[in-house]
Amino acid sequence: MAFRGKEMMNKLMKKIGGEKNLAARVKEELKRCIPDRKVVMGRAQRGLFAGRHIRFGNQVSEDGGNKSRRSWKPNVQEKRLFSYVLDRHIRVKVTTHALRCIDKAGGIDEYLLRTPYQKMDTEMGLFWKVKIEKLYQELGQMEVVFFSPEDETKFEQGFKDLKIAERDVRRDARRRIYGWSGPKQIEQGKIDDEEADVHEQVAVNS
Repeated sequence: MAFRGKEMMNKLMKKIGGEKNLAARVKEELKRCIPDRKVVMGRAQRGLFAGRHIRFGNQVSEDGGNKSRRSWKPNVQEKRLFSYVLDRHIRVKVTTHALRCIDKAGGIDEYLLRTPYQKMDTEMGLFWKVKIEKLYQELGQMEVVFFSPEDETKFEQGFKDLKIAERDVRRDARRRIYGWSGPKQIEQGKIDDEEADVHEQVAVNS
């Protein structure tokens, strides 16, 4: 475990060169962005825990009231969460509380965007939050093109023609593999059956 807020501040100060190179307002903004949690589990750096971490306390016996130290670990699950911005699934370790928060927000993208930086107390959460925000900005700068109804009907007809062509190709491939010649073979089989019935009737009458 590590003291996350102090540790991250010390790393930033080392990279900058000390607090002397920072203005007062910049330092306050950094404190707002840095997680305010004191103690965070080591494995929480590799997932989304939503504030749920290891807790310590006493286990009290029923008979004599004897106390023994124990710990409570969070319920961590490995899940595949779909991101609409990235258009793919993200495999991440999350707590059940984080899953409820994600469902309430409407998805992993909305959860990362709505949660402020000081509450994202894991390195992976901060990484995905920055990445999703950057992609949202890029999507906002992109130009959107709308098609006319005539073009949409043409596209739909083109997709239907492609599906019909694929179905015909598959049917021909099946016929070549299984040696089925098509309706001609069925008609020939019907003619043979009719001729056999005529011969049977002639034999009965005779």
